[in-house]
Amino acid sequence: MAVVPNIAAIRSPTIQMFLRDAVFGLLARKIRGEGSEFEALSEYQPGMDRRSIDWKGSARHSKLLAKEYDTERNNQIVFALDCGSAMCEPIDGLPRIDRAVSAALLTAYITLKAGDRTSLFSFAARPELSTPFLSGSRNFFRLQQEAARIDYRHQESNYTLALSTLQSQLQRRSLIVIFTDFTDPTAADLMLEGAARLIDKHLVLFVILQDRELTGIIDKAPESAEDVARAVTARNLLAQKNLVLTKLRHMGIDVIEGAHQDIGTRLINSYLNIKRRGSL
Repeated sequence: MAVVPNIAAIRSPTIQMFLRDAVFGLLARKIRGEGSEFEALSEYQPGMDRRSIDWKGSARHSKLLAKEYDTERNNQIVFALDCGSAMCEPIDGLPRIDRAVSAALLTAYITLKAGDRTSLFSFAARPELSTPFLSGSRNFFRLQQEAARIDYRHQESNYTLALSTLQSQLQRRSLIVIFTDFTDPTAADLMLEGAARLIDKHLVLFVILQDRELTGIIDKAPESAEDVARAVTARNLLAQKNLVLTKLRHMGIDVIEGAHQDIGTRLINSYLNIKRRGSL
């Protein structure tokens, strides 16, 4: 019997209110304003972006005209989940990978509602799961069933193989959301190399769950020499992790790091900001 992931957050009143009033995805109508596909010219109004002014059209009509854009749909969104040993560590009683799957499905529900094509990809020592791109909220149940196949692997994650495989499967520019964690500096360097190859063509977003155990060890008042040694080790591990995240940001990759209960909402906001900017 398949154990499907918890999707209780999708039914929460907050998410349902958000979906009802969301700018992107629910109503079958043209949504003008920000986006990437040209829609029409309209008279420039104070507060509009000056970069949207069509100077040639304004000269012909003797008044300022601005370009309006339709919100682009049918983008490709890939949720890539690391199910290696680092993601098996628990956070508040549940493994990190379970927290990641819940956040991915919550955001996937929004992407399907917004008219984008969505896929799941998981990996550990080798690629594990790769679903076809699905569209329409009616296919959310299929994504949930596929996510039930994601299993824990007590193996080191092979970022080079996983990300190169994913790159070879994508024929057009996509948003790739990578859920992962890392403790080994060597594995982190390989992850950076793989991410550097992806950003040449795709938009990449990393999601990192905040390590509350390390911060708890650091913040705890030491009572013995062992506590001091443990706190120093935890601080060093956290410093190495922050260094990798800084390198990712310097490469131009967005990184979301936070508590597991906030990750889903923050990821949805990042996705909507990307849609507004027309980055895809």
